[in-house]
Amino acid sequence: MPSDIEIAQATTMDPIIAVAAGLGIPDSALEPYGHYKAKVSNSYLDGLPERPEVKLILVTAISPTPAGEGKTTTTVGLGDGLRQIGKNAMICLREPSLGPVFGMKGGAAGGGYAQVVPMEDINLHFTGDFGAIGLANNLLAALIDNHIHHGNALGIDVRRVTWKRVVDMNDRALRDIVVGLGGPGNGYPREDGFDIVVASEVMAIFCLATSLEDLQQRLGDIVVAYDRDKQPIRARDLDADGAMTVLLKDAFAPNLVQTLEHTPAFVHGGPFANIAHGCNTVVATRGALKLAEYVVTEAGFGADLGAEKFVDIKCRKSGLRPSAAVIVATIRALKYHGGADLKTITEEDLGALEKGMVNLRRHIENVRDVYGIPCVVSINQFVSDTDAEIDLLRRLTAEAGAEVVLASHWANGGAGATDLAHKVVELCEQPSEVTFVYPDDLSLWEKVEAVAKRVYRASEVTANAKVRARLRELQDEGYGNLPVCIAKTQYSFSTDAALRGAPEGHVLDIREVRLSAGAEFVVVVCGDIMTMPGLPKAPAAQKINLVDGAVVGLF
Repeated sequence: MPSDIEIAQATTMDPIIAVAAGLGIPDSALEPYGHYKAKVSNSYLDGLPERPEVKLILVTAISPTPAGEGKTTTTVGLGDGLRQIGKNAMICLREPSLGPVFGMKGGAAGGGYAQVVPMEDINLHFTGDFGAIGLANNLLAALIDNHIHHGNALGIDVRRVTWKRVVDMNDRALRDIVVGLGGPGNGYPREDGFDIVVASEVMAIFCLATSLEDLQQRLGDIVVAYDRDKQPIRARDLDADGAMTVLLKDAFAPNLVQTLEHTPAFVHGGPFANIAHGCNTVVATRGALKLAEYVVTEAGFGADLGAEKFVDIKCRKSGLRPSAAVIVATIRALKYHGGADLKTITEEDLGALEKGMVNLRRHIENVRDVYGIPCVVSINQFVSDTDAEIDLLRRLTAEAGAEVVLASHWANGGAGATDLAHKVVELCEQPSEVTFVYPDDLSLWEKVEAVAKRVYRASEVTANAKVRARLRELQDEGYGNLPVCIAKTQYSFSTDAALRGAPEGHVLDIREVRLSAGAEFVVVVCGDIMTMPGLPKAPAAQKINLVDGAVVGLF
C-alpha cells in the first residue's frame, strides 16, 4: 500500500470554493489561501442561525501506545462514513504542531485513505495560525521586559515574571534560560524559559474565545507578573491586548479544507491535551454546527485527558454538548497494555488482550458513567487481528456495557466506516445528559482530587508546601471557581508513563501550578511532564525531504 503522503498527493482535490459552496458558504465569506484551503469569515458564521437539532460527536481513545490507535484517522473516516450513508456531515480537527511533526509523529492529518488535505500544508505552515499565536505570545514577553527596562512604572518584581516565550518546535535546550545578558542596554538579567506554542495561554484563549471582542478581553486578563506587594500585573496594564488581538484577527477565522472524499473540515487551533486542554477552537465547532447535521470532532490523547478537558473546560465554558462519543482502540494496542512486547503484538495473544482490556474498560466507564456520554468502541482493524481475538474483544466489551464496531477506513476510506456511522447515528438519538467531573464551587484542590480519584483512580493527591501555598493564594485571589487543566503523561492513567493498563491506588503529585486567567483555568503540572518537549533519539525530521519538488517523509 502507498504511504500516507503518496495517497494524499495522488488525490484530486475539489477547489475550496466548491467545498464551501456545498455548505452554502458564499465566495464573499471566504479568504482563500491558494486553491485548496480558505478561511471562513467569523461575521458570516456568527450571522447563521443556531440549529439545536444538530448532533456533535466526540472521538476519543484509549491511553496511547507506541502501537498506535488512530484517533484522527477515525474522526476523518467517520465523517466520510456519515456522508456515505447520506448524512450532511463535517469534521472539526486541531492543527498539527511542528514539534511532533518533526519529532515523534511525522504528521497529524489522519492516515491511509482517511486524511484531510492538502496534507503537506496542514502538517507544515498551513495558514500561519501558529505563527500568529507565537508572535502574539512573544510580543507580550517583549513588552514586559521593555517596560522593566524603561523605568518599570508598574513596579514589576523581576523575580515574579510568570510569562514565558514560546516556539513551535520541540527544543529542550530552551526550557530554562537567562535573558537580559550583555549589559544595561539589554535589560535586566533574569531567569526565563520557553514553552511550545501549543502550551501557550494565548493558544488556549484562541481556542476558547467566542468572538474577537471576547478574545481581546481574555488576552487583557492574562496575568504576566506580580509586583513587590504580590499584586497581579495583567497584559492590559502593559497595553498589550490591542496589538495582540491585531496579530490574531486573521488567524481567528476557521480554516476550511477537505478530506480525501471531499467531506468539509474545519482545522483550527491546536493545544495538546497532555499539557493544555486539547480541543480545536470553539468558533470552528460552533460554526460547523450551523453548517451541517452531524459534526465530528476529536479531543487529544485518551479519554482521561482530552475527553475530560473537552467536557470540564470546553463544554463547561461554551455550552457545547456532545450527543455521542467514539472510543478508538486497536487490538494490538490493547495487547500492549496487557504486557505484550512491541515486537510480538502482531502475534495472536488472547491472554495479553484480556489483560489489556482493563484500559479500554476504564475509558468506557469514564465516558459513559462519569461524563454521561453514550459511547461505542471503534476498533481500527489490522490484518494481524485474528478471529479469536475479535471474538474475545466483542465479549469483553459487551461485559463492560459497550458495543464494538470494526472499522477499516484507513484502508477503505468512508466505506470502511459506514457500520460505525450507523451506530453513531443510533447513539445520537438516545437521551443523554453530559455531566462534569466536579462542580464549579469546589476548591481548586478538591477539583484536582475529583479528577484524580474519579477519572485516574488515584488514591490521593500530593504536593509540596510551595504548591499548596500557591493553590491557596489563587483561591484567595478569586480564582477558585475556575476549572483545572491537569498536565500529565498521556501514556498512563498515572503520572508514570511506564504503568500500562489501568493502574489504581497510585499517587498524583502536583509539581507546579500556573494561572491561566485569560483562558479561565488553572494548569496543574504533575509528574515529569514538560511544557517544552524534547526531540526523540531519531526525530521524524531526519526522514523528511524535498525530492524533485515533492515533499517526502511526512506520514
